[in-house]
Amino acid sequence: MERGVELEAVIDGLLKNYLSHNLAARVLQAGLDEVGVGFRPGVDHLTIRTLDIDRRAEEFLRLGYSYSETLNYDDWFAKVYRAPGFPPLFIDQAYPDARGGSSIIPGWVAKFGDRTLHHVAVLVGDIEWAILRLKAQGVVFTGDIVGIRGGPLRQIFTAPERVDGEAFSVLELTERHHGFQGFSPPQANALMRSTVGTG
Repeated sequence: MERGVELEAVIDGLLKNYLSHNLAARVLQAGLDEVGVGFRPGVDHLTIRTLDIDRRAEEFLRLGYSYSETLNYDDWFAKVYRAPGFPPLFIDQAYPDARGGSSIIPGWVAKFGDRTLHHVAVLVGDIEWAILRLKAQGVVFTGDIVGIRGGPLRQIFTAPERVDGEAFSVLELTERHHGFQGFSPPQANALMRSTVGTG
């Protein structure tokens, strides 16, 4: 119980910090707060960028998360951690060898560190409808929806929030079907590329 209380405080702190820097997320939060739901119950997963996944994950492992899987991409990789009652944690880094040379992650971590969230994904029932409603409130999206209509996983990022002219955080909309709770390496690679031109 005590670990759960501490973990909840850590997650709430990360979300509070993220919301203070991400306008798109605050627009969504305002709508959810209006009907009494709140932002956190809709969170699908949290993403942290780092230079050393295993070191960064130690805090979360100590508080009850456990390792789930490793996902490999072109110039970066990620490890997924899960804890009952909490959103999955997706921690990513560039490969530490020559393969990671083209990754945007080290530059991002050098600028912003690894104690903040790069993005929060929010689960939506109909991604096109959510995009339409958020666009009507001034939220801008980058790229196209990744994933096929009716498929197990569809995702899109908002345009990055900027800090000192540099791309900082994004909000992700996630639509899931067929009980799929995982992540898709080709889709995550496409999402990463969708913000490269804007960063």
